[in-house]
Amino acid sequence: MASSNGVVLDVAQLRMRYDDTDVLHDVTFQAGCGEVLVMLGPNGAGKTTTIEILEGFRRRSAGRVDVLGSDPEHGDELWRARIGVVLQSWRDHAKWRVRELLDHLGAFYRPYSTGRVQRPWDTDELIALVGLTEQAGAKISTLSGGQRRRLDVAIGVVGRPELLFMDEPTAGFDPAARRDFHDLVHRLADLEDTTVLLTTHDLDEAEKLADRILILAGGRIIADGSPDELSRSIAGEAQVSWTVDDQRFVHTTTQSTKFVHELFKQHGDGISELEVRRASLEDTYMTLVRRAESGDEADAVHTLAEVTR
Repeated sequence: MASSNGVVLDVAQLRMRYDDTDVLHDVTFQAGCGEVLVMLGPNGAGKTTTIEILEGFRRRSAGRVDVLGSDPEHGDELWRARIGVVLQSWRDHAKWRVRELLDHLGAFYRPYSTGRVQRPWDTDELIALVGLTEQAGAKISTLSGGQRRRLDVAIGVVGRPELLFMDEPTAGFDPAARRDFHDLVHRLADLEDTTVLLTTHDLDEAEKLADRILILAGGRIIADGSPDELSRSIAGEAQVSWTVDDQRFVHTTTQSTKFVHELFKQHGDGISELEVRRASLEDTYMTLVRRAESGDEADAVHTLAEVTR
C-alpha cells in the first residue's frame, strides 16, 4: 500500500551505470496518490531507464526506490497486480478479438481483487471508456493505428491499477482520440485515485495533463514543479501586447502588472485586445534543457527552487 503520508512513488539518489557510463545521476522525486506526473526530456535523458527501474524490469545501480510501499526489485505478484503499464506498442495478439483479449487478460487480476479495489475492470465498461465499443468484436489485426493505441491503454488499465506507467501513450492518436485519452487520465486520477507517471514529447499534452512535471537531461532531474511553476522559473520578462486606434503595440517588461496599470491610466477604454504572455512550457523546457546541456543545470534547478520554496 502507499505510505501513511500518501506517497506512492518515493525515489532517492537513484543511479544507473552501464559499464563505465552513468545514465542516471542521483535522481530524486516523489509522487502522491492520484497525482499525474509527466516526465519530459530529450532522447537519451534517462526517462525509459527510470521507468523500467520503477516497474521492476531493471535493477538499479544505487539509490532507494519505493513503489506502493515495496522495493520494485522484490515486488511479488500482489504488488505487480496493483501496477499498470502502457507500452509504446503491443506487437502480438493479432488474431484475438478486442473483447475476448481483455476478458482473458482481466481474468489474471481477479484473484487480487480486494474490498477496496475490485479487479478487473468490467470489460464492456473498459471498452467504452477507451472508445472501442464499435470494435469490441473485431480482430485486433483489423484495427487502425489509433484504435490499436486505445487497446494498448485498455490493456494497461484492465486490472484497475493504483499506479499506471505510460510511455508515449498518445503516439498515433488523432486529435479527438487524444482529447478522449486526456479525459480518461483525469478520470483515473480524480475518480479512481490512480497515480499516473507518463512520458511524452508533446508539451501541449504535458501542460494539459500534469499536476507536476519532471524534466530530465543528461540523466539528472533539472526541474520539478507544476507547469505554472516551471514557466515562472524562467519568466523574468513578459510580453504585453495591445491595440490602440487600430495600431498594434508590443512591449517586453519584467513588471507586467505595473506596466498594464500605467497603460490603462494613459489610454483607458481606448485599449483593446490586451494580452500578457509569459513564457510557455515549450519556452521553459527549451531554456532549461539548453542550460543543462551547456553545463548550467545547477542554475536551472536553483532558479526553480527560488520560485517553489
